[in-house]
Amino acid sequence: MLRFISILTFSFITLITMAAPAKAQIEIYDFDKAHTQILFFADHLGFSKSQGKFLDYEGQFTFDRTKPEDSSVEITIKTNSIDMDHERWDKHMKSDDFFDVESFPEMAFKSTAIEVTGEKTANITGDLTILGITKPVTLKAIHNKSGKHPFNQKYVSGFSATATLDRSEWGMEYGLPLMKSTVELSISVEGVRQGGDVVNP
Repeated sequence: MLRFISILTFSFITLITMAAPAKAQIEIYDFDKAHTQILFFADHLGFSKSQGKFLDYEGQFTFDRTKPEDSSVEITIKTNSIDMDHERWDKHMKSDDFFDVESFPEMAFKSTAIEVTGEKTANITGDLTILGITKPVTLKAIHNKSGKHPFNQKYVSGFSATATLDRSEWGMEYGLPLMKSTVELSISVEGVRQGGDVVNP
């Protein structure tokens, strides 16, 4: 009888353990640079909004699909990689009028909090460091999609994010007030989950 009760108890504990949901794991993603764009738009004397981009950066993000607020992102951007599609303009943006790439070869963003605002939206607040000055910035983010990539079979997560900055807060005052100080960021990110191939999507 005791043996029967022991077997029954063991079976019950095993059943409960198997039925319990697995603890969510925070997934780590590396940026897919071929499909990640870091763009900005700045006023040019009211005539147009000029577009620029950064091409060289390092970092990663984590994504908890069950608790997105526990996710994070960290990126370091090489300021010398700025590209305005015009050689002379590139040179000016790299000068001490703007990014001063010789003195400040990197700028960085590190998230500090994530507020979920909808089924696929969130506000990502973090510290943005430019020209050695660190200020808080909030990105309005959208989770576009997560799933198996149909061509390479890797597990991929994609996001879009926007923000509006005042460049004068980071000491960039060239051209003011003739040019507006606001800069619009537009970021599109694809990340490949570390571990590569899909096992548990």
